[in-house]
Amino acid sequence: MTNHKQIFLCAINNILSGTCQEDCKFCTQSVRYHADIQRYNYKNIDQIVSEAKAAKANGALGYCLVTAGKGLDDKKVDFVARAAQAVKAEVQELNLIACNGTANKEQLLYLKDHGIDSYNHNLETSERYYADICTTHAWSERYETCENVKSVGLALCSGGIFGMGETQEDRDSLLNSIASLQPESTPLNFYHPNPALPIKSRNIELDEAVEIIKKARSLLGEDKLLMVAGGRELLFNGKEELMFESGANSMVIGNYLTTEGIDANKDKEMLDRLGYKVATTCDTH
Repeated sequence: MTNHKQIFLCAINNILSGTCQEDCKFCTQSVRYHADIQRYNYKNIDQIVSEAKAAKANGALGYCLVTAGKGLDDKKVDFVARAAQAVKAEVQELNLIACNGTANKEQLLYLKDHGIDSYNHNLETSERYYADICTTHAWSERYETCENVKSVGLALCSGGIFGMGETQEDRDSLLNSIASLQPESTPLNFYHPNPALPIKSRNIELDEAVEIIKKARSLLGEDKLLMVAGGRELLFNGKEELMFESGANSMVIGNYLTTEGIDANKDKEMLDRLGYKVATTCDTH
């Protein structure tokens, strides 16, 4: 990166919430754990467009359309495609990301043809540990979806969650697996405990999070987007400079899927205070 003083901002929109039948132990959107979250079926497309405009006004270059559930089906593909077209028609220069679970090449091509630029599918944790936190589908399906994304020419966004009880070996294995896919963008999430979830506490401290960011940067190369996403408020609150000094050059602004983030203006004030500029184009070179 020629200018690491630029930070790339991304926003996410939960367009179908809390209706997932899978049993991922880290996820409040699973219906199995009855977490106290908002649950709703497909969000109104006009609302998605207006929220995209607000995200763009806050400096977001990336905008992610997220649906709960294991993967895509015909109805979801159609809805995400229509939402993407509507956003693209109204909002200029926004990198549209879809995050809709496992997907085959045909579904991904359809989304690409309707305005989606990138697809986000996280590996979440190591292949070894995955069976401990999810029994309803295999880690290999996640990896295969990421390969499908690359094969159809969409930009791949893939990362994981740290602090779910995994070992140091699991963390290294996850980072190596992510690096093997050579994603354009990698979100690093830190587990956010919820009383309804089976994983009761997080086993990660600030210094470990810093090491993960450093290791991810060295594995992924200098010119990729490395994003600190969910859970950053819990670990880096008031010490955000450590994220960027360790190699992160991107972050999520606004709210997450089911947890509230920091007010976008506060984040922008923080970046300003630390001497970072908000990137205005997606080019990292």
